[in-house]
Amino acid sequence: MALTMTPASTPSSPLAPASGSVTAARTRSISMSYLRAFEAVARHLNFRVAAEELALTQSAVSRQIQSLENEVGTSLFLRHTRSVELTSAGNLLHRSASTSLERIDSAVRQIRQSSGRQSVSITTWSSFASMWLIPRLEAFQREHPDIDIRIDATDAAVDMNNTDVDLALRYANPSQISGGAMRLFGEQLTVVASPWLLKSQPIRNVADLMRCTLIEAGDVYRIQHMEWLSWQRWLDTFSPHAPGKTAAPSPARWLYFNYTHQIVQAALTGQGVALARQPLVAESLVNGDLVEVLPEMRLSSPLAYWLLVAPRSKARAEVRAFCDWLRQQADNTRLTTGDVSDPETLASPD
Repeated sequence: MALTMTPASTPSSPLAPASGSVTAARTRSISMSYLRAFEAVARHLNFRVAAEELALTQSAVSRQIQSLENEVGTSLFLRHTRSVELTSAGNLLHRSASTSLERIDSAVRQIRQSSGRQSVSITTWSSFASMWLIPRLEAFQREHPDIDIRIDATDAAVDMNNTDVDLALRYANPSQISGGAMRLFGEQLTVVASPWLLKSQPIRNVADLMRCTLIEAGDVYRIQHMEWLSWQRWLDTFSPHAPGKTAAPSPARWLYFNYTHQIVQAALTGQGVALARQPLVAESLVNGDLVEVLPEMRLSSPLAYWLLVAPRSKARAEVRAFCDWLRQQADNTRLTTGDVSDPETLASPD
């Protein structure tokens, strides 16, 4: 009697569902919790860190990732002994998931805001927030005690289409700013020092200045637009090189900081002389905390300060109220600094 040999069955892969269930497994909707876990692991490339962020155990996150891989039918991560990396499929899903989840979170935040207290969210860079915006905010809060303000101080430009930010305050050349932005004010650079420093080191000319410590941004020559704010440019303008010399005069010493507010703080405490952005130190000059040392040697900057409003936020009453208040504050700054408005760059954000 002939014997019929049945081939041994091959163990199924965890990523290969049994025959007959493939269509069902790969067409049903993906669980949101799986996507949350995947996005966190893809962002950190670390299961432990993702688990801590999600307040889950590492094994729970691993199970969710494995379940998601079963759902999509392929591996999303390459798992190494001490690290993980995204596969090509994982990269594709991460690009879509991160954007989609951020939009969902933004929509939920907007719904919560509209059903609760009025609020305005603002993104700007840290030096402008601490030196110009925050000192003035108390006046707005007195006028509008029912409106909450949230400030996100970051040097990175925020995509206003994919976040819940209502307003952006930015610093840029007119050619770099998007259409529909409103110019708040321009700027000039001016030499400033503490009155206490000037008592021991009077500064009447460039030669006197060269006997002082000059304070400057550490990245002034690494970022293109920052070169406009450099002492080198100021010295090239107001201290022409003598015949046969190729370099501007050198100061007694240099003091470098990362941020504008650090530079001004050092000048306020008498640690040196700063080349300051006039709109940011206008109040300190008015109240005498700083002295404009060589007022006849101001240097114009091509950069300006701008207001952008997210299209979805323009109609909200609280956003319009804040924009109106901001324009009034900008008018005051222009009056104090003598800035001349450019009608072509004063487009209304409304």
